[in-house]
Amino acid sequence: MLSNDSQTFVQLISAEGTRTPSAEWDPWLSDVDEATLVGLYEDMVVIRRIDNEATALQRQGELALWPPLLGQEASQIGSGRALRHDDFVFSSYRENGVAYCRGVDFTDILRVWRGNASAGWDPFTINMATPQIIIGAQTLHGVGYAMGVQFDGASTAVVTYFGDGATSEGDVNEAMVFAASFQAPVVFFCQNNHWAISEPVTLQSHVQIADRAAGFGIPAIRVDGNDVLAVLAASRSALERARTGGGPTFIEAVTYRMGPHTTADDPTRYRDANELEDWRAKDPILRLERHLDSLGVLSDEVKAHVKNKEDSVAAALRAGIVSMEEPRAEQIFEHVYAEPHSFLERQQDHYQRYLQMMGSDNSAGAL
Repeated sequence: MLSNDSQTFVQLISAEGTRTPSAEWDPWLSDVDEATLVGLYEDMVVIRRIDNEATALQRQGELALWPPLLGQEASQIGSGRALRHDDFVFSSYRENGVAYCRGVDFTDILRVWRGNASAGWDPFTINMATPQIIIGAQTLHGVGYAMGVQFDGASTAVVTYFGDGATSEGDVNEAMVFAASFQAPVVFFCQNNHWAISEPVTLQSHVQIADRAAGFGIPAIRVDGNDVLAVLAASRSALERARTGGGPTFIEAVTYRMGPHTTADDPTRYRDANELEDWRAKDPILRLERHLDSLGVLSDEVKAHVKNKEDSVAAALRAGIVSMEEPRAEQIFEHVYAEPHSFLERQQDHYQRYLQMMGSDNSAGAL
């Protein structure tokens, strides 16, 4: 049951892998059997491998930048696997695990970061908007979409992802005002990874982030973001509430960004190494691995299957990136307007004549 009191901290699997029964949250997991647990484990291992591979590709000059999600796998997989196909996602630039859950092609996840496209996928084929770089802006987009869903009378839920730093942005607060006022079917999913680039969460918020939701009249859930089962249960509860007319919910998934903010960042300049070691002991993958070991289901065959899956994904990802076609010059003018636009056509003509003057053409790489 949800309330405006977020003091309860939802944890179902401890850092040691021990499963704690919960009369409140276990009903949301009634279909989760051992095979489902193994599937969640595989998901987290695979997206960590995608993340590691993308980081390596950036270091090797194949990507311009990359925002690692290392340590946040349970938050993204637990919530991503709670979604129905008709639900719609509005994310920031770090929710690559959610994109994986929505079926985005591995290469398309990295396409923007290589600089080959302004968007990696068609939002309406997978019901996930392309990632938002502007901090917190996607929350307004999500609430607007949710209000449209409400107007249409559909049972779709909307979830918008953001980090702890975004809660200090005006966009997030404005989005929560509208969501509360119109009881929009939206879930605000905050991944509190403790660092807004170099600023610790304790500096920007002297209360738990989930407690802020009460000021808007939005019920909140504070969950262990490194516990994939707790995140799955909390997300299912909030999404069902949205679908059935209960209005918005705020989820604070308490996790930790074990890597840099992006590959352009050096966290050793502002983060204590001891803090990182403390959170490594709470690693979401290691936690579920320990739980599966306790159940006796993490056999050599399962481990081999998961290893083969992550290896094949990494190989496909690298092959897709290094063989990706360079963008054509005229692509910059595509999809700017839905209909022909004379001003844009004039710009395109000027640009074409400029390329010809410079001895170039519309070939790949002319941008």
